[in-house]
Amino acid sequence: MKDHAEVVANAGKFMDPLITADGSRRARVALTDPRTLWFNTGTLCNIQCANCYIESSPRNDALVYISAEEVADYLDQLEERNWGVREIGFTGGEPFMNRGLRDMTRDALSRGFEVLILTNAMRPMTRPRERRWLLDLPAGWKSRLTLRVSLDHHTAGGHDSERGEGAFEKALAGMRWLGANGFRMTVAGRSLWGEAESDAREGYARLFRDEGFAIDAHAPDETILFPEMDMSVEVPEITTACWDILGKHPSSVMCASSRMVVKRKGAEAPAVLACTLLPYDAAFEMGRTLKEAERPVALNHPHCAKFCVLGGASCTG
Repeated sequence: MKDHAEVVANAGKFMDPLITADGSRRARVALTDPRTLWFNTGTLCNIQCANCYIESSPRNDALVYISAEEVADYLDQLEERNWGVREIGFTGGEPFMNRGLRDMTRDALSRGFEVLILTNAMRPMTRPRERRWLLDLPAGWKSRLTLRVSLDHHTAGGHDSERGEGAFEKALAGMRWLGANGFRMTVAGRSLWGEAESDAREGYARLFRDEGFAIDAHAPDETILFPEMDMSVEVPEITTACWDILGKHPSSVMCASSRMVVKRKGAEAPAVLACTLLPYDAAFEMGRTLKEAERPVALNHPHCAKFCVLGGASCTG
């Protein structure tokens, strides 16, 4: 269901998967270089952020916990389809709330994949059970694991305004534990505060330096600053002519290189989505199997234009 603000801002647009509002051919993106397969481990989270695009919270189970067995089936499909994926990503919600994350992670690492886990680095991740299995990973596997910590701002005031009082210090405590135990970390921040990107990166650089974190604040793949999803802003539709006008290629868009698997509440089986940014839009559900998800994606949503084509968004940095 479309957000009311989105409908008002983009009235008449993003209606037809083939044709834009002015009758032009809508741009489509083929899966040309699959690099990342994402799994949403469930929308339940230990906290509720003020501006969470997926509306995760301690009560939202619209996407239920996916099981290790279901993840294994898709890893088998990757081999059968010969996609060439190099990275398995786990997102939520808070992935460490899903008790199957240990087995999912170990399975993916044992098959030789790089693994990326998105986390708020708070209590679910720092529970004794989670610390134990992280520490028990073989050294060769641990070197292929990255934990991307959601640190919305480089100050406590900014971060806590999104995640609640005290969240900044709790996240830093989790990061200190990860750093002290040799885990590779990256950070995902947000551009909520109207500061220039250069100023934001300088702020993160000071924080990382003060904390001794081995994270490069100026490297876009280590400190990823995501734009906000303001659904009230009007955006242009992307036509086939836009690629040449913008000097971009369809292969640069996220759906050319990734898919996401989710399990909806009440569903018999997981489904494969075209995009990590659109977990609830049925138009971007591609079927139950990776074979079904190999078809092109029509850029028929404001996020396609604002974040992926015009903004250059990428979940893998």
